[in-house]
Amino acid sequence: MSDVRQDGIRAMQMRGGTSKGLYFLAGDLPADVAERDDLLLRVMGSPDPRQIDGVGGAHPLTSKVAVVSPSARPGIDIDYLFLQVVVDQAIVTDKQNCGNILAGIGPFAVERGLVAATGDQTRVRIRMVNTDGIVTATFPTPGGRPRYDGATAIDGVPGTAAAVVLDFEESGGSAVEGGGSVFPTGNVTDVFSGIPVTCVDNGMPVVLVAAASLGRTGRESIAELEADEELNKRVQELRLEAGQAMGLGDVSGTTVPKISLVAPPAHGGTIATRTFIPVRVHESIGVLGAVSVGTAIMVPGAVGHDLAVLAEPLDGGVPRLSVEHPSGALQVEAELDTTASPPRVIRSGVVRTARKLFDGTVFPR
Repeated sequence: MSDVRQDGIRAMQMRGGTSKGLYFLAGDLPADVAERDDLLLRVMGSPDPRQIDGVGGAHPLTSKVAVVSPSARPGIDIDYLFLQVVVDQAIVTDKQNCGNILAGIGPFAVERGLVAATGDQTRVRIRMVNTDGIVTATFPTPGGRPRYDGATAIDGVPGTAAAVVLDFEESGGSAVEGGGSVFPTGNVTDVFSGIPVTCVDNGMPVVLVAAASLGRTGRESIAELEADEELNKRVQELRLEAGQAMGLGDVSGTTVPKISLVAPPAHGGTIATRTFIPVRVHESIGVLGAVSVGTAIMVPGAVGHDLAVLAEPLDGGVPRLSVEHPSGALQVEAELDTTASPPRVIRSGVVRTARKLFDGTVFPR
């Protein structure tokens, strides 16, 4: 590669859902993983709490990277590798997917000429490299170009934009190499340190804990939760124990599993959540985190099932769940075969939006 400090690297910044990140073609980054990660740390400005000498936004939700390439797998258009660049540590991790950044992958692939637009709507089949899961993104492409403006609103993002519909296939057990169960401990409910939990993985490993089990309401503000040292200690202890039980090993240096405190809905939704990602509290909830929460609460006996307000699906369709979070709610769909043991995911989906923010050259430190 040329001297990237002088010549820079081609990149596009996009808002995907309630996250923001840099999107790269794989061929524009070093093939060596250590060299690539070092470069991305310098591009984003990590490690530094303000990421002042890079383009990161000084928050986990705005310090993200997508690496995109044509897929060699038959029937799949695009490979998408998600990388979380830790803000205040020299860490780049590929241990999870990101369903928000995923919302921009289809439009980015069309923008870069990796996929041709097909009329007013384009469907792109994407392999999520982190977990080998498959998702189909459908989005508007009038005139052969992605359209970003539209009438779809999502909580946590000002205004409206064009809808990006994401349909996930066989996403259960995403974090276990070779695939695993949507309930990776083999149980719908476990007890860690005397606290009942449900460990679920339908695209994102999540541990559901009733907020009341920790002496909280589940409606606290982000600031209240992050300032609560006793709560944070107990949450991280649960996370370490759950990580082992879920087959993830020592998770002290990783960003999964997430811990989601659940409570009865406060604003007419299905369930209320407060999610640790894993130390900071999410300002909303991740797409795949919401899918995993929604999956769990549909199963009798799971933590949160008795707290949820589950409405009957309209016209015999797939149930739509409104997962409340600190800045609104996220609508998800999850269809399960609850006759299987453990329950099996048939399909799940969400509606998100994305927007191109800039396309150009980024210069690393």
